Amino acid sequence: QVQLVESGGGLVQPGGSLRLSCAASGIRFSDFRTPTMAWYRQPPGKERELVARITSGLGKSYADSVKGRFTISRDNAKTTVYLQMNSLKPEDAAVYYCNVPAQPGFSEVWGQGTLVTVSL
Repeated sequence: QVQLVESGGGLVQPGGSLRLSCAASGIRFSDFRTPTMAWYRQPPGKERELVARITSGLGKSYADSVKGRFTISRDNAKTTVYLQMNSLKPEDAAVYYCNVPAQPGFSEVWGQGTLVTVSL
Protein backbone atom coordinates (compact mmCIF):
# COMPACT_ATOMS: atom_id res chain seq x y z
CA GLN A 1 0.00 0.00 0.00
CA VAL A 2 1.38 3.38 -1.03
CA GLN A 3 1.71 5.98 1.69
CA LEU A 4 2.76 9.60 1.39
CA VAL A 5 4.31 11.56 4.24
CA GLU A 6 4.80 15.30 3.93
CA SER A 7 7.26 17.36 5.95
CA GLY A 8 8.86 20.78 5.93
CA GLY A 9 5.93 22.97 6.83
CA GLY A 10 6.17 25.68 9.45
CA LEU A 11 6.01 29.36 10.18
CA VAL A 12 7.78 31.74 7.82
CA GLN A 13 7.73 35.49 7.34
CA PRO A 14 6.44 37.03 4.13
CA GLY A 15 9.17 36.90 1.51
CA GLY A 16 10.71 33.83 3.08
CA SER A 17 11.20 30.32 1.74
CA LEU A 18 10.31 26.79 2.67
CA ARG A 19 10.93 23.43 1.07
CA LEU A 20 8.30 20.76 1.47
CA SER A 21 9.09 17.10 1.03
CA CYS A 22 6.81 14.19 0.25
CA ALA A 23 8.25 10.76 0.88
CA ALA A 24 6.45 7.85 -0.73
CA SER A 25 6.61 4.40 0.82
CA GLY A 26 5.24 1.13 -0.44
CA ILE A 27 6.24 2.02 -3.95
CA ARG A 28 9.38 1.91 -5.98
CA PHE A 29 9.88 4.41 -8.75
CA SER A 30 11.50 3.06 -11.85
CA ASP A 31 11.94 4.04 -15.46
CA PHE A 32 8.83 2.06 -16.27
CA ARG A 33 6.67 2.83 -13.28
CA THR A 34 6.93 6.41 -12.09
CA PRO A 35 3.69 8.16 -11.30
CA THR A 36 2.68 11.71 -11.89
CA MET A 37 2.63 13.42 -8.50
CA ALA A 38 1.20 16.69 -7.31
CA TRP A 39 1.00 19.19 -4.51
CA TYR A 40 -2.30 20.66 -3.43
CA ARG A 41 -3.12 23.18 -0.75
CA GLN A 42 -6.16 24.09 1.27
CA PRO A 43 -6.26 27.53 2.85
CA PRO A 44 -8.43 27.99 5.94
CA GLY A 45 -12.10 28.02 5.00
CA LYS A 46 -11.40 27.41 1.32
CA GLU A 47 -11.40 24.50 -1.06
CA ARG A 48 -8.38 22.41 -1.86
CA GLU A 49 -6.56 23.60 -4.98
CA LEU A 50 -3.84 22.23 -7.22
CA VAL A 51 -0.50 23.96 -6.73
CA ALA A 52 1.93 22.02 -8.91
CA ARG A 53 2.26 18.75 -10.78
CA ILE A 54 5.20 16.76 -12.08
CA THR A 55 4.96 13.91 -14.52
CA SER A 56 7.12 10.85 -14.93
CA GLY A 57 8.84 12.64 -17.79
CA LEU A 58 9.57 15.62 -15.53
CA GLY A 59 6.95 17.78 -17.18
CA LYS A 60 5.88 20.43 -14.70
CA SER A 61 2.83 22.62 -14.36
CA TYR A 62 1.88 25.26 -11.81
CA ALA A 63 -1.07 27.25 -10.62
CA ASP A 64 -0.89 30.81 -11.93
CA SER A 65 -0.70 32.11 -8.36
CA VAL A 66 2.62 30.36 -7.70
CA LYS A 67 4.36 30.52 -11.09
CA GLY A 68 7.85 31.93 -10.80
CA ARG A 69 7.91 31.42 -7.03
CA PHE A 70 7.39 27.68 -6.50
CA THR A 71 9.34 24.81 -8.02
CA ILE A 72 8.33 21.16 -7.97
CA SER A 73 10.95 18.46 -8.35
CA ARG A 74 11.41 14.78 -7.69
CA ASP A 75 14.14 12.35 -6.69
CA ASN A 76 13.11 8.96 -7.99
CA ALA A 77 15.92 7.18 -6.14
CA LYS A 78 14.44 8.48 -2.88
CA THR A 79 10.82 8.22 -4.06
CA THR A 80 10.45 11.80 -2.88
CA VAL A 81 8.84 14.87 -4.36
CA TYR A 82 9.73 18.37 -3.28
CA LEU A 83 8.08 21.76 -3.42
CA GLN A 84 10.47 24.69 -3.13
CA MET A 85 8.49 27.76 -2.15
CA ASN A 86 10.13 31.17 -2.44
CA SER A 87 8.85 34.71 -1.95
CA LEU A 88 6.05 33.41 0.22
CA LYS A 89 2.98 35.55 0.69
CA PRO A 90 0.34 35.49 3.42
CA GLU A 91 -2.10 34.07 0.88
CA ASP A 92 0.15 31.02 0.49
CA ALA A 93 -0.71 29.96 4.04
CA ALA A 94 -2.49 26.62 3.89
CA VAL A 95 -2.26 22.94 4.62
CA TYR A 96 -0.21 21.47 1.78
CA TYR A 97 -0.98 17.96 0.62
CA CYS A 98 1.01 15.57 -1.51
CA ASN A 99 -0.99 13.54 -4.01
CA VAL A 100 -0.63 10.67 -6.40
CA PRO A 101 -3.55 11.09 -8.79
CA ALA A 102 -5.35 8.04 -10.09
CA GLN A 103 -3.55 6.90 -13.24
CA PRO A 104 -2.66 3.63 -14.97
CA GLY A 105 -0.91 1.44 -12.43
CA PHE A 106 -1.69 3.67 -9.45
CA SER A 107 -4.69 4.40 -7.27
CA GLU A 108 -5.17 7.87 -5.86
CA VAL A 109 -3.27 8.52 -2.65
CA TRP A 110 -3.17 11.54 -0.36
CA GLY A 111 -0.73 12.47 2.34
CA GLN A 112 -1.81 13.76 5.73
CA GLY A 113 -0.78 17.34 4.98
CA THR A 114 1.73 19.80 6.38
CA LEU A 115 0.82 23.27 7.63
CA VAL A 116 2.46 26.35 6.16
CA THR A 117 1.91 29.63 7.98
CA VAL A 118 3.10 32.90 6.47
CA SER A 119 3.02 35.72 8.98
CA LEU A 120 5.14 38.38 10.62
